[in-house]
Order: sequence, then structure tokens, then C-alpha cells
Amino acid sequence: MKISIVGAGISGLATAQGILSRDASADVVVYESASRVGGKVESERTSQGYLCEWGVNGFLDKIPRTLELCRETGVTPVRADAAAQKRFVFSENQLHQLPEKPPQFFTSRLLSIPGRLRVVYETVAGGTDKDDESLAEFATRRLGREAFEKLIDPMASGVFAGDATRLSLKSCFPRIHEIENEYGSLIRGLISLQRKARREKAEKTPGPGPGGTLTSFESGMSVLTDRIAESLGSKLRVNCQVSGLTPRPDGYTLHLADGSEQETDVLVLAVPAYVQSRLVQNLDSKLSGLLDGIEYPPLAVVCFGYDKSRMKRGPEGFGFLVPSREKRTILGTVVDSNVFPGRAPEGHALLRSMVGGARSPHLAELREEHLLDRVKSDLKDISGLAAEPDFMSVYRHQRAIPQYQVGHAARLDAIDEIVAGHPRLVLTGNAFRGVSLNDCVVNAWKTAVKLVPGNDPGGGG
Repeated sequence: MKISIVGAGISGLATAQGILSRDASADVVVYESASRVGGKVESERTSQGYLCEWGVNGFLDKIPRTLELCRETGVTPVRADAAAQKRFVFSENQLHQLPEKPPQFFTSRLLSIPGRLRVVYETVAGGTDKDDESLAEFATRRLGREAFEKLIDPMASGVFAGDATRLSLKSCFPRIHEIENEYGSLIRGLISLQRKARREKAEKTPGPGPGGTLTSFESGMSVLTDRIAESLGSKLRVNCQVSGLTPRPDGYTLHLADGSEQETDVLVLAVPAYVQSRLVQNLDSKLSGLLDGIEYPPLAVVCFGYDKSRMKRGPEGFGFLVPSREKRTILGTVVDSNVFPGRAPEGHALLRSMVGGARSPHLAELREEHLLDRVKSDLKDISGLAAEPDFMSVYRHQRAIPQYQVGHAARLDAIDEIVAGHPRLVLTGNAFRGVSLNDCVVNAWKTAVKLVPGNDPGGGG
């Protein structure tokens, strides 16, 4: 059986690696239109010595399959510095450290006293009859308007570069949706899960955060995708664009941009949904329309490097997020040199700020000089960083993170129903059931298990 995978981002690469880990003799070919692999995983070491991440800057080390993938490919993860646990939200002209433990919540001044009391009321707050509601609706209903504006809204922009008034709770944060349905309260649910973990003497106790430690590699996230690509050898074809496909009774014919054709028994599309939409247009126009309806807003990543000797002040810890109510250009800033070693030359600091997304897409498309000026102005106002950077770089994503808007689950059900009628076609990637690198790796593993059934050694998530 010949398996063709279109797309050599983390989803396509991890799918190929998963298949080969289950059957080393599998006939697999990965097609990538670009000259490099990794998709939105790209690390650049600049001439000044800064290590800039074009996209994702790490993964949480809580998912077994991602760690197995690292072991299979021979790469060694590096966990974030403990100082990176300190995270901040900018609100009402000052930075507030996010509570690391529940008791600290009651002393934090991020929320007013009435706002904190309203969060406590969550234990008896009412439910909803809606099958799918936005993050804004959910958070306001359960935690109150202030907690939504100062906590949930910036979190939505930090994770998805999204608009919390349109993002779906059950698609973006399915576990939170499940806890409310099961326990009727997030706080009561968390307490029950913690008690259960203690009874079962679990290694880790559930907390309010996602869990795990942020993890990367000494030379950046591209280490993982590059190593998988090396292991694939001739099974990987870069600069090889699949421009169309034609169904056959026992598979598909792939039409390549150079005019050649390749036949395959099984086709895995691991490219963004808008590219999948184009490829399946002649196969199924309804499926194409559903895929095309998944929004990808633009995002700009702005990297600034500073000589620490000229920095009177600068952001501490991991960095900060900015609620939309603050009406700033920056969605958030990560102090990469505080998080992982080797991100900046000795005596220097590297800051990476995100601009645009679904909340303010027009800002991601500002002319470079205007964009840099606005980011510098925000950094000065927010963190007191008045020094002039000695390094600046802008990385633009015309279509960045897929948005799981209200109705996303119903869209996936419709997509799954159509794809079930095309048994030799598989769709994967971050457009469907999780945008993180961990999500992509887990879903790639599920695809591998589906295509190469047999004894499952574990993995998954």
C-alpha cells in the first residue's frame, strides 16, 4: 500500500514518522511545495546571534507521544527556566503577575475585590442550554465580566491570536467544557479531580492551568522537524507541489506542478485547511466549502534584541499578555531569553511580540516602520523599556492560526461525514482538533494507527 502525505509541517512529518515507527517497510512519500520543512515551525539564528522563532516556540512536556517522537528522532528536549513560570497581564496601566497557586488569586490586584468575589460565585453560577457558546459567553456567565476581560480574553489572544467573542469554548478548550458538564462548576470540578488524584496517589495533581513544562530544543523548534526530515531521506520530496488530485477506484492520482503525475493508494492531506479546500474542490465541492470556511487571520511576530547594559527596566519572567480592553498594538510579548538558554548573545535580551490576529488583523499588515514604532511604544508604556533595540526583525504570517469559532464542532461533524465516503482520504493538521504542536503530533499518531493497525505500544495523549 502506497501512502502519500501532502505537507511537511509537523503534522505531515509526524504522520510519516508514526507510520514508519509502526512499519519500517511502509511505502510512504511526503510532498512539500516549499524548499524547507516545518511549516510554521521555523527557527532562525541571526547574524547578531539571536535565535528567533518564526512561529511556535515550544510545547508542554505532558504528552507522551511528543516525547516519544523526540526519542525516536534522537533529539533532546530543553525545559524552560523556572523563572518563566512568572507570567503577567497588563491591566489599567500596570503589569500584574498571574497567580501561580489558587490562594494567591485572593491577594492579586489584577481583579477588583468585587471581581474576585464574582469568581468565587462560580461554584453556584448557572448553566446554559446552548450546545456551543463563545469563550466570552462562557467566561462571563461563570466567572463574571471582569474576569473575562482581564483573564480569558488575553488568554484567547495568547493561545489562538483569537477573538474570544467568536471562539468556541468546547472546540478550543474541550476539557473545560467537559468539567462544567460533569461537575456543574469549574471550581468544584477542580477540587474533585484533585481529591481523586490524591486518593489514587497520582504523580501530578490537576491544577487550573494546562499543566506540563514548556519545552523546546537548544537550537530551537526546527530541530525536531529537521531531524524527522533527515530520517525520512528519499521519502521526502521538497520543492514538489501537489496542484490537484483525481480519484481512482483504488486511490488517487496526484497532479504535480511540474506536470508529472503520481498514483497513490491512500492520500493524507496535512496542509492548512484552505490548501486542502483547493485540492479537494473537484473531488467534493461541499467538503471544499467547509474547509475554506475555517478562518486564518494574519499575524506579525516582532523580535527585538537589547543590550542589557542599556536596559534600565524590562519585562520579567515569561512575559505578558494584553487584554483587548487596553487597546494596544501588542497582543502579548514573550521574553525568549528568559525562557530558554541561547536565545540571545551573552549580556543581551530577546523579546518577541505578537501583533494582529483575529482581534486586530489590520495591525499585522502595517508597514514595517509603523509596526516597529508601535511595538516599541507599547513596550515602553507597558514595561518601562525605553532603550533602543540593537536588533529588530519582523516575521509575517498572512494566514496564521486557524480559528475554532462557534459552530466549529458542527463543521467537523459535517467534514467527517463527507470524508467517511472517501475511505482512502485522510485530513489532518491543526485546523481541526487542536492548534498546538502536541495536538498535531497526537492527531498524526492517530492517523498512523488508523493506516497501520496492529499492536499499539501507547503514544497518543
